[in-house]
Amino acid sequence: MTSFACLNLSPPTLANLQQLGYLEMTPIQAASLPTALAGKDLIAQAKTGSGKTAAFALALLAKLNPRWFAVQAMVLCPTRELADQVTTEIRRLARAEENIKVVTLCGGIALRGQRASLEHGAHIVVGTPGRVMDHLARGYLTLEGLGTLVLDEADRMLDMGFFDDIATVTRQCPKERQTLLFSATYPEGIEKLARQFMREPVQIKVESQHTESLIEQRFYEVTRHNRLATVAQLLNHFRPISTLAFCNTKQQCKDLVTFLQEQGFNALALYGELEQRERDQVLAQFANRSCSVLVATDVASRGLDITQLEAVINVDITPDPEVHVHRIGRTGRAGESGLALSLASMNEMGFVGKIEQYQNRESVWHKLDELTPTGQGPLLAPMMTLQILGGRKEKIRPGDVLGALTADAGYTREQIGKINVTEFCTFVAVQRDIAHEAMQRLNAGKIKGKSVKVRLM
Repeated sequence: MTSFACLNLSPPTLANLQQLGYLEMTPIQAASLPTALAGKDLIAQAKTGSGKTAAFALALLAKLNPRWFAVQAMVLCPTRELADQVTTEIRRLARAEENIKVVTLCGGIALRGQRASLEHGAHIVVGTPGRVMDHLARGYLTLEGLGTLVLDEADRMLDMGFFDDIATVTRQCPKERQTLLFSATYPEGIEKLARQFMREPVQIKVESQHTESLIEQRFYEVTRHNRLATVAQLLNHFRPISTLAFCNTKQQCKDLVTFLQEQGFNALALYGELEQRERDQVLAQFANRSCSVLVATDVASRGLDITQLEAVINVDITPDPEVHVHRIGRTGRAGESGLALSLASMNEMGFVGKIEQYQNRESVWHKLDELTPTGQGPLLAPMMTLQILGGRKEKIRPGDVLGALTADAGYTREQIGKINVTEFCTFVAVQRDIAHEAMQRLNAGKIKGKSVKVRLM
């Protein structure tokens, strides 16, 4: 029984799950939700990304009274990043109910703003133990109405030395409450926590079915107005040498390339209606690292095999989860790590849910304000492409071009990149700082004893 419909959830919640693309429960959800919804204490062992956030979020939301403005549920997390992710996920799952207020209480942010949020009334608090203790000590946070306490990634909290903090917070919670503990491993400290603070907990263990991928997936929430600017922010923050950015439409491709070029990026577009000659030129430049961002539609990118691709950006979320997996699979190849960055607006959250179900892992959300420009100046491709008018028809081979640039023009092998000979022309990548001079030297010299015309692309 892996359908959410077989659980005791309200029709609006089931409708929202359907809309979010949550069609079937993950193993941890199927194993833990019936117990959690029955109000029992629970110790659930499952790896991060297994769908555990929805497992406890649906249970605590089911008990909530939206018309009573008191803290009715609290989730303790080891880090601010995890607390932000959990908050995002709870908000998505709470959309079925009107005005469920979730407040995040973590260090590194002024207490004043958090206090104001609590004063306005909160139903759910998500926070790190230290900051929650701080609010309790100052009397800003009261827990008399708490019905559910969740300890998320409890093993990590124990590793970080939070046992006493968790104990201090837990003692201030009502005795008659439900406690849900989620952990990837089961160290001794968890046994100790369970003995002290839980009532006959049901224990569940779900084996991990997936090996960890070398691709790091990150999701960012955007609006229609800031989507293109966010792509530029991502590029300036992560500074990948080579990025493939996917758009769902040809128009979005064109708009993004125009925007990125105006911002000083080496960006090119690839979509269905390009002539073969244009397509060849675009692909040659991207493959030889003269173009740092290739913006493409799914149709245009079929059969593309670009090695050493540092990042994939899903500018638009695809409605098809299989396509998503195919897109991000372009990076992180041959034992290299890769970055998959996905932008989603509120009305694309259903597609994100489908992707989570398909991959059997939760999406990891990050905030846009984490993106700060790193490095100096605009992100420029390390190479530039010279186009030589003459190819296989003129019997030109890669060795002839390399010879002209090294033996004749005096450059080193390291300054020359990929050489791609096509039917009528040849593309050669050279380091950016020698590109103009190399073009002039080739135009003044000869290849295979003949003068050639060379232009910088």
